[in-house]
Amino acid sequence: MTYLTVKQLAARYSASVPTIWRWSRDSETNFPKPVKLSSNCTRWKLEDIEAWEAERGAA
Repeated sequence: MTYLTVKQLAARYSASVPTIWRWSRDSETNFPKPVKLSSNCTRWKLEDIEAWEAERGAA
């Protein structure tokens, strides 16, 4: 399983790090929730991100 950091997501969407965190908190965006791997390690599953992108593309 591949995980992405918040910085990788920010680069992927040409957005800022705070924007990625805001999207993850905002229920209207349906942005995937992060996975806490340890106390100082939060990541997003690549498969969740790709599914979200596909959903947005179909809408």
